[in-house]
Order: sequence, then structure tokens, then C-alpha cells
Amino acid sequence: MDDQPTPAPPLSPVPAPDEGAPSTPFAPAYTAMVGDWPTKATDAVETLVAVLRDKTVRPATLVARALIFGIIIFAAAVTVVTLLSIALIRLLTVYVFNGRVWAADLLVGALFVVVGLVAWSKRSTPPAEAAR
Repeated sequence: MDDQPTPAPPLSPVPAPDEGAPSTPFAPAYTAMVGDWPTKATDAVETLVAVLRDKTVRPATLVARALIFGIIIFAAAVTVVTLLSIALIRLLTVYVFNGRVWAADLLVGALFVVVGLVAWSKRSTPPAEAAR
């Protein structure tokens, strides 16, 4: 019977929250300040992260999206114009010019020149050149 260890003494009860607090006139403010700082710090960090995200990540995302969509639209436009010009040349060669490819090429080339001249005439002059 002497071989068995003696039982541990019972645990003391957990002290009440007010037992460990200092007993000064500043005690309520002290406990409120100490108990509230993690929440305030978390809110400050969360606000800072939200502001940084709004100022940096969102504009960068918008620029990246605009760039990607612009590249996709440009590539699609180049593809469509190329395929339409090939189709137009083939149609003109077979049905209009009776196998004369040079005439179809001349007509489509003239069409591109006219479109380019119209676009050139619609351009705006930079402010520095307008003053000269």
C-alpha cells in the first residue's frame, strides 16, 4: 500500500476578474485600455490593408484587364480584317475579274488606300504643332 503515490492537492479556484486588477481610481480605464488594444490594433491593420488594396491592387488589376482585353481585341480585329480581305480577293478573282488576280489585288489595295486616307484626314494635330 505504500507503493501508491499520494493524490495531488485539489486545484485552487480561478480568481474572479476583479481580484487581480489594481485598486486605484484608474482601474476601469486601465482594464478597458488593456482589454481593448488588440481589437483596435486589428481594426487599424485591417483598415490599412483595405486602403492599400484600394490604392494599389485595384488600379493594377484594372490596367492589367484593359491591357489583356485590348490585346485580345486587337488580335481578333487583325484576324478578321485579314480573312475578309482574303475572301474579298478570292470572290473578286473568281466572279468579277474572271481569274485575273492582279485586278482583284489592285481593287482591294485601292480600297485600303482610300480607308487609310480617310483615317489620315480625321486625325487631330497635337497642341504643340497647332501653335506653329
